[in-house]
Amino acid sequence: MSPSLQASALLENEKDGPYAYEPVPLYKSESGWTPSPNGGDVESQWSSSSDVCTLSDPDPKEKKKFKVDARVISDAIIGLSDGLTVPFALTAGLSALGDTRVVISGGLAELIAGAISMGLGGYLGAKSEGESYKATLNQTRDQIATSPGSVSASISEIFSPYDIPSPTVKELTAHLSGSSQLLDFLMHFEHTLPEPAGSRAITCAITIALGYFIGGFIPLLPYFFVGQNQVFRGLYWSIGIMIIALFIFGYVKTCFVNGWRGWRNVLGGAVGGSQMVVVGSVAAGAAMGLVKAFDYKAHM
Repeated sequence: MSPSLQASALLENEKDGPYAYEPVPLYKSESGWTPSPNGGDVESQWSSSSDVCTLSDPDPKEKKKFKVDARVISDAIIGLSDGLTVPFALTAGLSALGDTRVVISGGLAELIAGAISMGLGGYLGAKSEGESYKATLNQTRDQIATSPGSVSASISEIFSPYDIPSPTVKELTAHLSGSSQLLDFLMHFEHTLPEPAGSRAITCAITIALGYFIGGFIPLLPYFFVGQNQVFRGLYWSIGIMIIALFIFGYVKTCFVNGWRGWRNVLGGAVGGSQMVVVGSVAAGAAMGLVKAFDYKAHM
């Protein structure tokens, strides 16, 4: 059928009403997509062919993408940042004693104790967060049951910064006041408290402890490959490795927050990496100076 005849047929269908036109299903053939042999019989076409060109929602499984919890990333950053500075400062300070075995023994002891301490701190902090959420949840539930007027006022205050017309706010308040989702709404928008996962405390403890141990083990590695009396060679290698590690960590941490593309983000990442190097160097220099001072007083 020519384009002009197709247009005429379409106009004839439109004369019968705005919904008179029925699109003809298409089916897949060797020559491409062609009109269905069943014409406008949509039901028979759908039931007889699996190649019908239809619009449907994508598979829900395809929409799901793996996403790391932001709090897990925050815990890892806390553990790594402390692990890259504190043990490095300790091993650099112990290097002033001139014995590789002392550096390795002291470094491992600090790593284990520090990882346990950091993990316990993260565990207790996450447990406190969960207890605080439950207490706020119970208080909000009691407020809904005993003081509906204050709840309505709270809902109105939530919408007040958004310049919503007063009739709309009243309608939303009335609707939410009788909604079964009112408790979730108040927890999310009034208290801004996300519900912590049941395994949050354990995950936090393990993430921080591992981050601390991994970060602190990096400056200790060179001492395993030098002789007992070559502690300063191990120190020089440790300093070089840690400068690179601190810069990379600072760069990645900054760009992860601000973005990776664009010269501004690259410059910001370089500044963040340089700041980490300065902080680690100051901590290591202070520790090494204190150890030398104590050792000097002990031999006076």
